[in-house]
Amino acid sequence: MGKTLTIFDLDNTLIKGDSSTLWSRFMVREGWVNDPDYLAREAMLMDDYDRGEMNIADYVALIQAPLIGVAKRDVDALLARCVRDEIMPRVYPQAWDLIRTLQAKGEQMLVISASVTLLVQAVAAQLGIEQALGIDVEMADGGYSGVIAGTPSYQQGKVVRLAQWQQAHPEYSGEVTFYTDSINDLPLCLHADRVRLVNPCPQLAAANAQHQWPVLAWRL
Repeated sequence: MGKTLTIFDLDNTLIKGDSSTLWSRFMVREGWVNDPDYLAREAMLMDDYDRGEMNIADYVALIQAPLIGVAKRDVDALLARCVRDEIMPRVYPQAWDLIRTLQAKGEQMLVISASVTLLVQAVAAQLGIEQALGIDVEMADGGYSGVIAGTPSYQQGKVVRLAQWQQAHPEYSGEVTFYTDSINDLPLCLHADRVRLVNPCPQLAAANAQHQWPVLAWRL
């Protein structure tokens, strides 16, 4: 029997809010965005996400647009400030408690998010979780592009990315526990051995009527 694995969604699961939205707003405040309709467009796409209908390529292109042509080191420096000031204060205390408990037990943890990898890995590192998967983007001219590379970790893509990760880490073939809030993660919920719903969205709560997965109410 292989080692067990605990997987976390990031946005609205470990943190209150969406890291991509927080990052978008931060870029606007810092003067990195020229499009006056940027946040309105982001909000419309997030509404699509909440319904499980987002075009993920369109969203990644929008989120990444302010970063095109900017040196990676400058992006990473701004991102570090955003994670520190805007995202980490939104981590649920219950998430911290669970992460620390699992760390003490030696449990392998993995964050899989539909946010872009640079953001997901930066947040996961601050949580003390070494393994994190997000939507990869192609690099261009020493910086980030807005083009998705490989399979995006969104909806069924999360199952694909997990399988790829497990191929690279075959020792973790035991029971998989998954924490999420989103209807977009239903494919991974059905794939996992154990599921815990954290403040589930209405659609996922409705889907849970036939599964009866435990529901957790986490609050700041």
